[in-house]
Amino acid sequence: MTPTQSLNRTEFVVLVATLISLVALGTDIILPALTNIGGAFGVERANDTQLLIGGFFVGLSVGQLLSGPLSDSLGRKPIIYLGLSLFAIGCCISIISPNFEIMLAGRVLQGFGAAGPRIVTVALVRDQYEGRAMARIMSFVMVVFITVPMIAPALGQGIMIFAHWRGIFVALLIVAGIGFVWLAIRQPETLAHDQRRELSLAGNLTAALEVFRQRASSGYILAGGVVFGAFFTYLSTAQQIFHEVYDAADLFPMYFAILAVGLGAASFTNANLVLRFGMRRLSNLALIALNIWSFGFLLLIVAFQMPVGLWMFIGWAIVALYCMGMLFSNFNALAMAPLGHIAGVGAAVVGSATTLIAVAFAVVIGQLFDGTVVPLIAGFGVCGAIALVIVLITGRGLKGVDRADQATTAS
Repeated sequence: MTPTQSLNRTEFVVLVATLISLVALGTDIILPALTNIGGAFGVERANDTQLLIGGFFVGLSVGQLLSGPLSDSLGRKPIIYLGLSLFAIGCCISIISPNFEIMLAGRVLQGFGAAGPRIVTVALVRDQYEGRAMARIMSFVMVVFITVPMIAPALGQGIMIFAHWRGIFVALLIVAGIGFVWLAIRQPETLAHDQRRELSLAGNLTAALEVFRQRASSGYILAGGVVFGAFFTYLSTAQQIFHEVYDAADLFPMYFAILAVGLGAASFTNANLVLRFGMRRLSNLALIALNIWSFGFLLLIVAFQMPVGLWMFIGWAIVALYCMGMLFSNFNALAMAPLGHIAGVGAAVVGSATTLIAVAFAVVIGQLFDGTVVPLIAGFGVCGAIALVIVLITGRGLKGVDRADQATTAS
């Protein structure tokens, strides 16, 4: 039977977080296995295993461009179903892959499929909420979502204790199946037939161009892509850092979970403060703090030639990730604020462009890994500084976004 009654906020938040979590789970659960996968396929350069993370995000960015517009024409749920199915096929390819190239292709397809749940659920939220109310819902989603990076590496490492590393992709299949059934049984469609757009390439291109003509959208896409490039670098190099720099591969899941606390705390803080202070003020303060913290830390270790011990690095990273966590939902909501009438295309373009920019920065910074944490810390500082300049320029004269920033009720 097709569900018709809207979910209560708690179940809606958990369902959305579960669907979006395929992105975090799809990346974080394989982190402990990167060395094993590289060894199994004879990968010569350790830095090349980062491509299994980067390839996933490339597929994600391309998939978002299609998922959003299709969801505006065909409805939200069918496109999420399609994405979950493609994700499952990508997992099957990874399970049977005979070499690194095929494995990488499976990872790209997993990212492509994950784009459906990732981007269309944002449009699903935007169908029902706007402004600060949307940012608040997304912050609650992030609070639930943040448990994934806390447990995913431990889950991946646990699977490798009792099974082959390919069993990790079996676990991903199971999670995708749970999301598919839950969505089908409990969540009603949020896009009415009379609100759907005609499936038109010209129309979608026009809507996509409109996204970039919106000062707020284009500005926060660019700023988000730059600063999240530093975060993607952290995801790509975390396993190498704890394995090669600190010789702590066995305890990597525990340390990764500790660092995830910074992101979770930020999401919880943002959910409780955004209605009072607004998205722009909180995100600007977070960027300023990220710059001061990262450049100050970098100056300290370079000027005094100070070795960065394990717990010294963890202390820096928790604060840096806390600042980063204050940006995720706010930047997304600010970019989406003028795009309610084209939420599907808007979410697709915002998500895809942000991801592509972030991947480009992450690949460059990640390849600079030299057996120390200096490139990562410098990357956070430089990306944060560029993003701050962009949002300050973007923020001039955004009266429409200021009104959306003050909206507190569901649409």
